[in-house]
Amino acid sequence: MKEPEKINVNATEEPINADALMAEFDRESNTRHFTGKKKIVINVLMVFFAVFALCVALLGRYLNKISFLSSVMVWPGNCAVFLALILLIAYLIYPAYKKQAKRVNFIPWYDYIFGILAFLCFMYIAVNAREIATKGVAIDMPDKVVAVFAILLLAEACRRVVGLPILCVIAVLIAYTFFQGTTFSRFLYTLVYTKDGITGTPLQICTNYLALFILFGAFLEKTGIGAFFVDLANAIAGFACGGPAKVAVISSALEGMYSGSSVANTVGSGSITIPTMKKAGYKPEFAAAVEAAASTGGQIMPPIMGAAAFLMSEITEIPYITITIAAILPAILYFAGIFMMIHFEAKKLGLRGLAKEDIPHLGRLIIKRGYLLLPVLVLVLLMGRGMTPAYSVSLAILSAIIVSFFSKDTRLSPSKFLEALTGGARSTIAVAIACAVAGNVVGLVSLSYLGQELMDLLVIVSGSSLFLALVLVMLACIVLGMGVPTTANYVIMATMAAPLILKIAPETPILAAHMFVFYFGIVADITPPVALAAYAGSAIAKSDPLKTGITATRLAITAFIIPYVFVLQPKMLFIDATAIEVIKIVLTSFAGIVAISAGMEGYFRTKMAWFERLLILAAGLCLITPDTLTDVIGIVLFALIIVYQILKAKRVKHLQA
Repeated sequence: MKEPEKINVNATEEPINADALMAEFDRESNTRHFTGKKKIVINVLMVFFAVFALCVALLGRYLNKISFLSSVMVWPGNCAVFLALILLIAYLIYPAYKKQAKRVNFIPWYDYIFGILAFLCFMYIAVNAREIATKGVAIDMPDKVVAVFAILLLAEACRRVVGLPILCVIAVLIAYTFFQGTTFSRFLYTLVYTKDGITGTPLQICTNYLALFILFGAFLEKTGIGAFFVDLANAIAGFACGGPAKVAVISSALEGMYSGSSVANTVGSGSITIPTMKKAGYKPEFAAAVEAAASTGGQIMPPIMGAAAFLMSEITEIPYITITIAAILPAILYFAGIFMMIHFEAKKLGLRGLAKEDIPHLGRLIIKRGYLLLPVLVLVLLMGRGMTPAYSVSLAILSAIIVSFFSKDTRLSPSKFLEALTGGARSTIAVAIACAVAGNVVGLVSLSYLGQELMDLLVIVSGSSLFLALVLVMLACIVLGMGVPTTANYVIMATMAAPLILKIAPETPILAAHMFVFYFGIVADITPPVALAAYAGSAIAKSDPLKTGITATRLAITAFIIPYVFVLQPKMLFIDATAIEVIKIVLTSFAGIVAISAGMEGYFRTKMAWFERLLILAAGLCLITPDTLTDVIGIVLFALIIVYQILKAKRVKHLQA
């Protein structure tokens, strides 16, 4: 076999317009462009919003003591003001349709009206919500008019920023709610003026601390931590066979700590890694799929999990640190599965790693820029000690600002500081709108009693079979999760899907049920037909989008297996597991991932026949399941295949000689 040429990590086929790709595949990146005075005004608004979010999260209880602020610094006032500012900015910067975004400094007259109306509606709610709450469903006509406009303006903003899928779910739920006989007054009152609606738990969490975590990610990005993660991944795995693909997996896993978007992660790191993978010898579909699968996995990577970890803690009332620890092994197994499939693919194709001159020295890299990890460590340590999320992330932001001054290359200048504030505010818009709309899902499910009816239907269809019920819930999560941001995605799954599992199997730990629906909501980003992350990767690789989505799904196969395991065997989440059991689970699970990866790629030491693939896949499934009997069966099958592959490889080598 001809030896591949050395790979230049910085080589690309042609310049990649990352902004254009983001606008194409990520709705929240399709914004208007401004220059001059309009740009200054928009930036001032976003900086004001970022400062407001910081004040609400950190100083809310103190500002509440000021008489004229008392009604707007606690629920529902704080959430309503938060959303009022969000919608005002959203209508100014998000166009009604994509082509409109190409006109610089253009805001149509009706968007000014929509933005101001939305601002006034939610300010009305902020000021009058407590008084309206005393009226119950007997709200006055002005309250009804405001509620109608609030719902419609939020829906239009959602269409622009988040997309249609979640609105389709809302439309079906509204129709079903009225079909059940709910009155119009009760509908408006519940969705707009109670905690089972727009200003409910999801938006409260976003207002109180999710916005801060998004700001934290923006400050981290400005310190250059993304480039550090790429260099760190190159230093760790660049030399290995198929090194560029392994670098993509590691860097995307690390970037997932602060990135809340699969598409943004795919485009951001993929613009570098995908062309390099293609140059290394990987097929375009495989290169794009690797980046998409790894970037999607960033959403399940502790300690932040696309900010869903904090939502999960609030909804389940399970301590944040418990959720983080439970999520570690499944996340590592997910990335290990992708990593090993890349390894076997590289071995099969005879690929090698990066050129030596393109690989940073690990020790020197850590010494020179390892301090950039300190803010993440501050966040994890403070959260682990039981500090509040707002306090922890505020100190993490402060530490990010401080460590940036350790080097002139990472220093946050005044302009970079303002860019971090505006970038964080811009990223918060989609999350906040999605959380507000997800609050509507909660209210509509409560109003229509749909949750109970879905539970009863699931019991009938599944015949009380837990496995069949899990399959049905999985399919529902993938459909509901298509095109929905991580946080809103989880809220919908936690509201509609997790209770179904707990109904059919009451003995299932609540954390296992919520992790199950969270995983399958996330993999919608790489599951055709609406595989946005895979399609974004395919645009960079110039590959077939459908083939890329299918390949990404194959690479992420562990994400379709592991959730079943931790529902059926919760010890994988370290629930009620002893130290010895934890060690056994870790070792056998990793062996199982290796076996499954080899079976999916059809290669271990040499190419596998169909029966070898079936046996090694069976071995992998047995090893992943935390049970002594299945572990023994898996070990025996895996050992037999390994021996057979070694002998077969020797025979092939002898024949080739």
